[in-house]
Amino acid sequence: MDTAARPAGLRERKKQRTRDALLRAALELFTGRGYEQTTVDDIAEAVDVSQRTFFRYFANKEEAALAVQEMTVERFVESVRERPPHEAPMEALRQAVLEGWDTLNEVVESVVPVELHLRMYRVIESTPVLLAAHLRRSAEVEETIARVLAEREGLDVDTDPRPRLTVAVFSAVIRVTERQWSTGEDFSLDAIRALTVTYLEQVGDTLTGNWRTA
Repeated sequence: MDTAARPAGLRERKKQRTRDALLRAALELFTGRGYEQTTVDDIAEAVDVSQRTFFRYFANKEEAALAVQEMTVERFVESVRERPPHEAPMEALRQAVLEGWDTLNEVVESVVPVELHLRMYRVIESTPVLLAAHLRRSAEVEETIARVLAEREGLDVDTDPRPRLTVAVFSAVIRVTERQWSTGEDFSLDAIRALTVTYLEQVGDTLTGNWRTA
């Protein structure tokens, strides 16, 4: 066995455990005390490390608050890339997001409890600085996904508007879903998955149908 590799592996695992502990402490404090009421010192103290150690892993509180969401977004983008080529763009997005909810446990549980991750949605929705950061990052992800769709379909994203239009519609549906779910009474994973299905199934009729009733 390579004796040099073993200490390096131990160090990496220790660093990962420290990062995970800081992340979990941050989310517990944000959801329990409030984002604005929690300081970096509070997070570091909860894990019994220094403020300097916190900044080795996160640039600021915002990065820690959105870190788990970033993990799920990265998995979603990869899922879109991996969808079968015969699926239409909107169907590929739909299946990728549903797969994300179905596999959320395995993506998130290694770092924080899923329930804690879900509770952070309400913190983000009710904290202007976090909501602004979330929407800014979402816009960046939209551009990435539009380029993935364009590549799948053999299109030039800068001359064909369809990839960006499709992603814009899809993202709007997901945004409405998140907002409705985060302010509702059923705050479970099953609830947001069901709401996602319901809202996505209405996209075609909502965009092209007549809303007026006799």
